[in-house]
This record gives sequence, C-alpha cells and structure tokens, in this order.
Amino acid sequence: MQPLEGIRVLDFSTLLPGPLATLMLAEGGAEVIKIERPGRGDEMRSYTPKFGEDSVNFALLNRGKRSIAIDLKAPGAVDQLKPLLETADVVVEQFRPGVMDRLGLGYEALRAVNPRIVYCAITGYGQHGPRADVAAHDLNYVAEAGMLLLTKGADGAPVLPAALVADIAGGTYPAVVNILLALRERDRTGVGCKLDIAMADNLFTLMYWGIGNGVAAGEWPQPGSDLVTGGSPRYNIYRTLDGRFVAAAPLEQKFWEKFCELLDIPAHLRDDAVDPEATRVAVAERVQARTADALQALFSGQDVCCAIATTLENAMRDPQFAARGVFTRKLAADGKTITALPVPVADLFRSENIESAYPALGEANGMLEPATLRKPRE
Repeated sequence: MQPLEGIRVLDFSTLLPGPLATLMLAEGGAEVIKIERPGRGDEMRSYTPKFGEDSVNFALLNRGKRSIAIDLKAPGAVDQLKPLLETADVVVEQFRPGVMDRLGLGYEALRAVNPRIVYCAITGYGQHGPRADVAAHDLNYVAEAGMLLLTKGADGAPVLPAALVADIAGGTYPAVVNILLALRERDRTGVGCKLDIAMADNLFTLMYWGIGNGVAAGEWPQPGSDLVTGGSPRYNIYRTLDGRFVAAAPLEQKFWEKFCELLDIPAHLRDDAVDPEATRVAVAERVQARTADALQALFSGQDVCCAIATTLENAMRDPQFAARGVFTRKLAADGKTITALPVPVADLFRSENIESAYPALGEANGMLEPATLRKPRE
C-alpha cells in the first residue's frame, strides 16, 4: 500500500505549480481528480507540442489523474460537486484570493461540509498584502524577491533563469510539504486547515546566504562579486578552447589545491584571497587553452568538483541517471510512450506500475453520479 492511498485530492489548479504538486501526491498513491472548465480544460492542454490529444506539458504534469469538466459558475455546480467535496481530503486551488469564495468553494464553505478538509491555496503573493490581487508570473516574483539581479550576463544585464524557480521551488514544493504536514496534524486532531502558499515569499529561503551576509554583516550580495554569483575563482564558469564550458566548484581547500595543481596555476596566485580576479584570469587562461574533452580527461578520477556543462538531451542519456532509474517511468497516449516527468518521490512510496496515462477532459464526469462517490477505501 502506498502512503497516500485512500487520500482523495480535488485539484482546481492549472498550468504548473498546483498540477505538479498534485502529481507528486498522485505518485505517492493519492487519488487526484482535476476539476476543469468544459470545452477547453486546463490552459496548458492547448500548448504545443502535442502528445496525444493535448500538449506534452499537460500530459507530463497530469499523468495518473482523473478529470471532471464542470462550469463552476453555472447554477447548481457546487451542489453537483458537494458529494466529492464531502469525501475529499485535500483541495488545491490556484485562483486569485477571493475567487473560490465567490464561487461558493472557499475554505469556510468547504469546512462547513467537511471539517477534515486540507485546503491549499497557491498564489503569487499570498492571500493578503498590497500585491495579493496583482497578476504576475515566475519572472516577476524572482525580480521582486531580489533574486534576478544576482545574475548577470556579459553586458551586465540580468539573465533569464532557465528554471521556473518561483513556480516549483516557491509554489509546488512548499505546497506538497505543507499538505503532508497538514494531513499528519489532521491525524492527531481530526481537523483540517487552510494553507496559504505564496510563491514570492518562499523564494527568500533559496537566498539564505545573501540574507545572512546582509543582515549580520551589512554585506548585501551583488552580481559577480560573491561566492556563488561569480566573485570567486573557486565557483565559476570557464570557457574551453572549443567553446564549451567548465562548471568549476572546488570550494574546499583540498579540492582547490588539486585543481590548481592540475591546471598548473602559478604558486603566487593559488592563494585566491590575495587577488581573486588575478587568480580567476589565470584559471580562465589555462582552461581556455584546452578542449572540453582534454579537461574531462584531466579531471577524471580527481576530487576537484568540476563538470563539463552539457545539454538536457545529453544529460538524459547520462549513465549516472540511467543507473539511478531517473527516466524509467513512462507516459502513455494513443499507443505511444515517452519518458515520464521525474518527480522527487522515492520509489519506495510509488506504484510498481511504471506506465500511466493522463486524463482526457471530463473522462471522470461519471464520478458525479452519487453511486460512484464512495472513497477508495470505504
């Protein structure tokens, strides 16, 4: 039996943060039912490229779930959903503050019919505050939390983050953690709660070092000048002779000494506290004198914490990740399969079935019939 078997999750969210959170719950054994608008469903269904009838993005984030299509604004919609709401353990929603209340589906309304409900609201800025109703996306949250300006390109301007940090690290992961904590607390008290997950708030955790330096020593981080923003030759990116890149992170002294030895860095530059920029230039010159393959051979078997930057395509073929089974699970549609999205749920807690599909829009509308609304373990 999986840890979340018997837990019913109603997912009113769309796009990324909520659907990824409920995917993780589904991987842990929860029954996840997406509540979608008729006709179009989750906005992400319409994206390209396609896998099956819908976008591959939607398919990756929603495998193993069910789908009910219902117009939440239509008269009687809440009454139709009431039997499901009465048997649900978790509700996840991603609307702006107040929207679910106006629909008759806010926490207070749901608690009245199901005091055990764990209600998780994921928003950009939270349920209250001056920006609570402001429309924004991942890049906006990263900019306003002070993270974006800690990156810079060759022209000194910040660069676009390659990952949707706020959505996933600020929204998805905190939502899952707090839902699980709330379920554990409900085991003790028998009562659910409302969770207010603000993506922008949770970005500050990722900058713990900058906050510490700033509040304790008045040394607020700057792009290109701090340990993890390019200010140290021990934690930097260097271009190779053939235009590839080395990610060098020999932070500890023993790693740094071996790194300098292998690259034959002059003795007077090995103490990088004296003139960090001079040392960085010396490292850059020696790295740029060699090809990536030559550097890979040089560093192989050595404890220097260096890696040659690779593409996502090549990374998915890496023997390390193959050995770990990262891409073992499969997503199915129309008789075809592709690699399923890896999620940070231990195999110990996941189903032995490695292949699953994603739901067609409204395929589970039959669940609204009273005779089908029994919870899985009842």
